[in-house]
Amino acid sequence: MTDATGTVYLIGAGPGDPGLLTIRAKECIESADVVVYDYLASPFLLEYARQEAEIIYVGKKGGDHTLTQDKINLLLVDKAKQGLSVARLKGGDPFVFGRGGEEAQLLLAHGVQYEVIPGVTSAISAPAYAGIPVTHRDHTSFVSFITGHENPDKRDSSMQWDIFAKSNATLVFLMGVKNLANIVKNLVANGKPADTPVALVRWGTTSQQQTVTGTLETIVEVVNKAGLKSPAIIVVGHVVSLRKELAWFDKKPLFGRRIVITRARAQASGLVSQLTKLGAQCLEIPTIKIIPAEDTAPLKKAIDNLNHYDWLVLTSVNGVKFFFDTLFDMGKDVRALGHLKFACIGPVTKERLADYGIISDILPETYRAESVIDAFSHMDMQGKKVLLPRAKVARTILPEELIKMGASVDEVTAYETILCDDGKETLISLLTDQKIDAVTFTSSSTVSNFMSLLTEDAAKLLKGVTIASIGPITSDTARALGIEPDLEADPFTIPGLVNELLSYYSDKNS
Repeated sequence: MTDATGTVYLIGAGPGDPGLLTIRAKECIESADVVVYDYLASPFLLEYARQEAEIIYVGKKGGDHTLTQDKINLLLVDKAKQGLSVARLKGGDPFVFGRGGEEAQLLLAHGVQYEVIPGVTSAISAPAYAGIPVTHRDHTSFVSFITGHENPDKRDSSMQWDIFAKSNATLVFLMGVKNLANIVKNLVANGKPADTPVALVRWGTTSQQQTVTGTLETIVEVVNKAGLKSPAIIVVGHVVSLRKELAWFDKKPLFGRRIVITRARAQASGLVSQLTKLGAQCLEIPTIKIIPAEDTAPLKKAIDNLNHYDWLVLTSVNGVKFFFDTLFDMGKDVRALGHLKFACIGPVTKERLADYGIISDILPETYRAESVIDAFSHMDMQGKKVLLPRAKVARTILPEELIKMGASVDEVTAYETILCDDGKETLISLLTDQKIDAVTFTSSSTVSNFMSLLTEDAAKLLKGVTIASIGPITSDTARALGIEPDLEADPFTIPGLVNELLSYYSDKNS
C-alpha cells in the first residue's frame, strides 16, 4: 500500500439476503486485506473475500459477545495501523442502530482513514419481504425507526412513548424482542389502541424468515406461543394489515425447506442459486472436493501428442476445466485442437466447451455414457484414436464400448474426487435434530462420501429426510449403500433436479 495507515470500510452488509449487498460493498470486500464481520452479516458474503485475506468473526448476539464493542474498535485501529485495508461488515446499515458512528469516531481520533458504505437496513427490507410496506398512501405517510433496547447507562430516556402512541406513523422497533412486553405496555399506557396491528419478522429476507402477526393486545401471547426469538424486528401500525394481501416471499414454492447440498463447493453455486430463488434454505455441506490429478504426467504427455488423436471425449465440466488448465499451463492454446473432433456428455459440458470457442460434434440425447456410445455407433471408429481425460475413478463402459467399435482409447486422469469431511459434525447435528428436509446427490461420489460421514445409525439419521438424486447412476449407487431415492431428476441435470424437487414438494403440499 502507498499509505502507512490503511483504510477501514464500514460496510452495511444488508439484512441477510446476500443479493441485497451493494456493488460498492462487494468491491470493498474483494480488495480487503482483513474482513471483520458480525453475527448479522451473511457468511455467504465472505466468499467475495480474497483467499489470502484474514477473516475475523466478532459476532454480538443478545449479550453473548465474541468481542466487546471497545475491543472491536481497537481491533479496527490496530489492523489499519498495520497498513491494511479493513472491510468491517455490519448487518443492515452501519449508521442505523449499527454503532457505526462510534467506530467512525474512534477511527478519526486515531487518525485512521475510513469510508462508510451504506447498506439495506432490516427496518425497511424485513417488512417488505413479509409483505408489509412501511408507508402507504391509504394508511400512513411516515415511519419511525426506534431502538428496541436503549443504552441502559443513559440517565434520561429518549423514548417519547406519548408521541409514539399518538402518532399515525408506522413504528419499527429494531432489536426489541426481549423487550416486547415492555414496548406493548408503554404504547397502550400512552393511548395506542389495543387493536393496533403488530407484526414481528425474524431473520427477514432469508429463507429462515418467520413472521407472526397480532395486535397490541395479543402479540405477546402470539410470540410466546410461536417461540419466536431474536433477531427480529417489530412493526406497529395499520400497514401490517396489508400482509394478508401483499405477502410474497414466504409463498415461494420451496420456502422454509432446508436442503443439503453435497456437491463440491466450487460447483454448488448454480444449484444453490436456483433453490434459493425458490425459497429454500440451502445448507452447503460438500462431501467431495475436486482436485488436480496427483500425477499430471500422463495428461501432459497426451497433450504433447495431440496430433496423434482423432477424437477428444469430455464427460464432465471438470474434465473440460482441468484439460484446458493443463493445456494452457503447457503454453499451448486451442489452435492445438484444430484437427480434433469432440464429443460431450450433457449440455452443461457442451456449454463449458463452447466457452473455449469449440462446438461439440456429438451431443447424446441423454446424459449417460450409454448415450455417447449410441451416438458413436453412427461413426466409423475403426482405427480412430480417442483421448478420454476424466476422473481418476470412473465407469469403464465408455472406453470398453469404444474399443469394441475398433477405436484405440487413451484414458488419462485429469482430476480426482476426494472426500471432504469438513462439515461432518454439522451434518450429523442437523440430522440428529431433524432440521433437514432433503439431501441432494449430484454424483455417485457425493453419495458414497456422504454415507462415509455418517455413523452406523445412518438409517435412523435419514428417517423422514427426502433423498434427491440427479440420475439413475447416482440412484443405483445410493441403493447399493442402503438409501432409496425419493425422487430422481429427468433430465439428469441440475435444472432437472430442481424441477423434480419442485414437483415433489408441490404434490406434498397439495
